[in-house]
Amino acid sequence: MSPAPPLALTAGDPAGIGPDITLIAWLARREQALAPFAVFGDADVLAARAQALGLSVDIAVIPAVSQAASVFETRLPVFPVACPAPVTAGQPDSTNAPAVIGSIEAAVLAVRKGDARAVVTNPIAKSVLMTSGFSHPGHTEYLGALAEAHFGALNARPVMLLASDALKVVPLTVHIPLARVPAAISAEAIETTARILDRSLAQDFGIAQPRIAVTGLNPHAGEDGRIGDEDARIIAPAIAALVREGLAVTGPHPADTLFHAEARQAYDAVLAMYHDQALIPIKTLAFDTGVNVTIGLPFVRTSPDHGTAFSLAGTGRARASSLIEALKVADAIARRRASHSAERV
Repeated sequence: MSPAPPLALTAGDPAGIGPDITLIAWLARREQALAPFAVFGDADVLAARAQALGLSVDIAVIPAVSQAASVFETRLPVFPVACPAPVTAGQPDSTNAPAVIGSIEAAVLAVRKGDARAVVTNPIAKSVLMTSGFSHPGHTEYLGALAEAHFGALNARPVMLLASDALKVVPLTVHIPLARVPAAISAEAIETTARILDRSLAQDFGIAQPRIAVTGLNPHAGEDGRIGDEDARIIAPAIAALVREGLAVTGPHPADTLFHAEARQAYDAVLAMYHDQALIPIKTLAFDTGVNVTIGLPFVRTSPDHGTAFSLAGTGRARASSLIEALKVADAIARRRASHSAERV
């Protein structure tokens, strides 16, 4: 029986900690029982960073992604995506933006062709990419565009799920100013996102009957309209509609009492109204082990839940724990989806 295809790990911004944590993760492959992965990036950048960090890592440039599994045990397999400009740790250069973007698209294409099982992305710096014409608000939105371009997934609806053993949470709105959040909340958005979350909890995490708690927007979930009317006017009717469909959804709950240990026993995931309402609790509970899972796509994608950390690149202080968890979660979800597909045949 042939081995399963590898995971496709993107390079991220080469001046950030992506190379550091990639090298550290590979060195921990046996201890962490990691599935084989192929890095879509520049082998020279990885070799230079390994030397700077004093890490002994043999690198194998592979012409085909399918070769990754055969060399992974002894060498770090790299599918070449060259950086056009020299890379200095901690000093981002927009000249290398095409390589960062190209790494992501090449990884998605590898999954589309069946050469890889899932995409795991190292952190990017959107501000650096945007100076070279990158028009997407972030990683998640770009992956949605790639799903439409390469998988025929018309109107793909990627959703950011932050997951850890302690908490799973989805922000309804993501990278927009706080002042624009109320106008961006709609019953349609809540209902669509909750359905995607419910399906992922069942399909990707094996939760037979998912329970979703929905936060309110305002303090005390509006306090019966005395602190804003969005909770009663938009959020509550959307929850009622979902309940009528048979989903186990509750709320709107005051966010300030939803994330303590006892409250977390009553749900499997939270649908929050905005970025910080979702990310503050999970980064407090699981800063080093949280994983960003993009659900609602026709392929598996995970990433660490942190950024490029340019100030740590090349210093030896970067921790790879979140990337290691992202690799493990991608492997587990890909296996679960493959098992479901096999059962349907």
